[in-house]
Amino acid sequence: MGGNQTQIKFILLGITDSPHAQTPLFVFFLLPYIVTLVGNVGIITLVRVSPSLHTPMYFFLTQFAFTDICYSTVISPRMLADLLSEDKTISFTACMMQFFTFAFFAAIECHLLAMMAYDRHVAICQPLLYVTIISSRVCWQLVASSYLFAFLSAIVYTWCVFGGSFCGPNRIDHFFCDVVPVLKLMCSDTHSSEMVIFALFTINDVGTIVVILLSYISIIRTVLRMCSAQSRARAFHTCSSHLMAVSLFFGTAFFMYLQPPSSHRNLDKVASIIYTVVAPMLNPFIYSLRNKEVKGALKRFQKIHCICLCL
Repeated sequence: MGGNQTQIKFILLGITDSPHAQTPLFVFFLLPYIVTLVGNVGIITLVRVSPSLHTPMYFFLTQFAFTDICYSTVISPRMLADLLSEDKTISFTACMMQFFTFAFFAAIECHLLAMMAYDRHVAICQPLLYVTIISSRVCWQLVASSYLFAFLSAIVYTWCVFGGSFCGPNRIDHFFCDVVPVLKLMCSDTHSSEMVIFALFTINDVGTIVVILLSYISIIRTVLRMCSAQSRARAFHTCSSHLMAVSLFFGTAFFMYLQPPSSHRNLDKVASIIYTVVAPMLNPFIYSLRNKEVKGALKRFQKIHCICLCL
């Protein structure tokens, strides 16, 4: 990436080229972003102020909520600004940094989903050893290692996407700087870059989904051996929220990235909206509305808040 390369400016074509749809879409996407911020900040705050939620499960949940905030903020503000602006140009450096941070937080999200599955596996399959295996130190080590691996992965991703030559059209047919639309603008051979990206994506996403699958296979085997139907129902209910989040995130990610670039269609933008806008908004509701401990902590917090206001 030489000096001339960094002078390139791209144009983000956005979600639609219809001028009449820009303002309605701005309102339509502003609400999910606000809900994402409020919901995830609420989850983090509730876990911090509720001693009953100071467990590894909710430690990982706060990390997940923080990642959702960052992950969404990388994409949504720029997308919202472009919907109201006629100038949709983005510099080479800004485009590269947007992609880097997007890849960084997306990789962390994958690892956190795997950690949360492993946490549930230990809690259900080895409850007597849970405190020893999933200690506070282990939690921090797992999160730190995911940040380190995500950082290194994002560097490789970014080099593969922006390390070639751009000498043709500069119009990115997307609402952010993503892998496929940027690679389409490169005039140098992208085959080796695509292979590296595919391999790294396989390690990050397929590797973490394997951890999740193995954890849930072990969980299902353990739950089916339980004598009490109530215990089985409680165990499955504990895992249901995580499974919904996994399905939402990995389903759209696999659709986007585990297919050849030539087969990508207009549905890519819809899939991108789901995992960059919709998923971060829904996750707080998935984990709070289906979780008795979170709802109980929220009720206690509301009572304390009401008492303080009365005083």
